[in-house]
Amino acid sequence: MAESVRAILAIGGNLGKRRKTIRSALKSLAVTPGIKGVMCSPLVESAAMTEAGLDETKPNYYNGVVRIDTTLKPKELLAEIRRIETEHGRIRVERWGSRTLDIDIITYGDVLKATKELTIPHPRAFERAFVLVPWAMLEPDAILPGYGSVAALAEPLKNQVWPVK
Repeated sequence: MAESVRAILAIGGNLGKRRKTIRSALKSLAVTPGIKGVMCSPLVESAAMTEAGLDETKPNYYNGVVRIDTTLKPKELLAEIRRIETEHGRIRVERWGSRTLDIDIITYGDVLKATKELTIPHPRAFERAFVLVPWAMLEPDAILPGYGSVAALAEPLKNQVWPVK
């Protein structure tokens, strides 16, 4: 049997019933073979991030961070994540576009990987409040490989997100 690896995923969406979609996606993760121990942070809300920066004309996102233990390899995990996104109405039309569900692999154990389809740790996680703030809430002592303390990285960005009520 393959050894289990701790992974951190970012989850969010800005279209449809955001909280309901995230909850359903978490259930899908929990029943996916090779994934166990699904634990989600509190959700935060933030303005939409586009390639050009924040866009307050688009619907706000709900985001959280999910800790899982998995025996799936990174590419297998990515395939399962994409399956779950599609099952929840994700349509890939434009990069950085609005979506019902987005799940990204932030870390996968201590793996450092850069391929055309997958970079671990996520290349922009270190600067994203909607990843760092909920991750620090879930794991106050977490370390983002190559960048350091998640809580310290989150601190100056806290004003970019607010709690989901």
